[in-house]
Amino acid sequence: MLYLGMSSPVLSQGRAVIASGAGVLRKGRRTKDLIKRLHPGDIALICHADLDVIAARALCDARVAAVIDCLCPASGRYPNKGPQTLNAARIPLVQLVEPDAFDQLADNAHVAITPDGTVKQRGKSYAATFWDIGRIDAAEQAGRDNLGRELEKFASNTLEYVRKEKDLIIEPVELPPLVGLKPMKGRHAVVVVRGEGYREDLASISGYIGDVKPVLIGVDGGADALLECGLKPDIIIGDMDSVSDRALSCGALLIVHAYSESGHAPGLERLQKMGVAGASETFRVAGTSEDAALLLAYEKGSELIVAVGTHSNLEDFLNKGRAGMASTFLVRLKVGARLVDARGVSQLHQRRASLMELIALLLSAVFVVVVLVIRSPMWTLVYRILHLQSRLSWMHFLRTITHHG
Repeated sequence: MLYLGMSSPVLSQGRAVIASGAGVLRKGRRTKDLIKRLHPGDIALICHADLDVIAARALCDARVAAVIDCLCPASGRYPNKGPQTLNAARIPLVQLVEPDAFDQLADNAHVAITPDGTVKQRGKSYAATFWDIGRIDAAEQAGRDNLGRELEKFASNTLEYVRKEKDLIIEPVELPPLVGLKPMKGRHAVVVVRGEGYREDLASISGYIGDVKPVLIGVDGGADALLECGLKPDIIIGDMDSVSDRALSCGALLIVHAYSESGHAPGLERLQKMGVAGASETFRVAGTSEDAALLLAYEKGSELIVAVGTHSNLEDFLNKGRAGMASTFLVRLKVGARLVDARGVSQLHQRRASLMELIALLLSAVFVVVVLVIRSPMWTLVYRILHLQSRLSWMHFLRTITHHG
């Protein structure tokens, strides 16, 4: 048996990652919740159809030994990049033949994966198949071939949701008061979602954030992304299901996203258990928490809204689902004139020098001038003349005292 872990070898056939392994099984139907429980060397059991690249990178960051999916990680509906991401990180991916095996496999218990893909635990075997590079490439090609049909379905269903949610751009939105927060009108706002490339995006606009001092809005786990970069969020908005206790306790204004129809805010329960619900507000609006954050910044009068890690490409939109994307389209139609991507800001913004930097530059220039003057022949002549004049003046002073004495 070959054990997989941080230093465990993985057998490779061409570009395919194929290996046996063993470790502690951690399972969860919501991948983003499971990520919080994973330790290096664990084997993750997920229930994630069409595994997206964001979830796959989170599994890579957790340094799991292998991933078992009870659903198809790449159905060919569209060319999703999750399986490719795991393969590039040399993390084996296997799919259970029987999805019901998810419930039968015990959490926090030892599990083994044999070279033929069989999953074994407590004397029972569960059939599974490896996703090698050949199978991944075939599914990706099928997704590209099906992309036209998927986009047609996407457009048709989106129009139906647009009809239902058109009030997002037509009617005014009832906004939370933002008690204790400096008014946002005329200021810039940075909306951070822990999506693809968020670390690089935040790093690219660090100078802009330091110069402009925008309102920092973390959407759920986006608040942790800000803290990772040494930045404190001013506002944390969302369902509060993928943000850490540390972020919720950092002193930011907490805004719980509430359902537009019922007004129910599921995130309040967690805040109540933590004892921070009293410092929170609710925002009742249709769409996703990402949409709610953009609307909040727009309706509160932000002059410019900078998006970090938000949904921006075709895979993001298709992975998010047709039902959830109508509001996203509408919100971007509404805020589009003020919305800019972080990468655009990093290219356009020229960082201003601070007062201390200007003083340091001035002193450096003065030092160079002084050195040049001192070492010049003219300065030597001036110095000798001044020295001689001072000696003559001192001698004249002594003679005067002697004479009067």
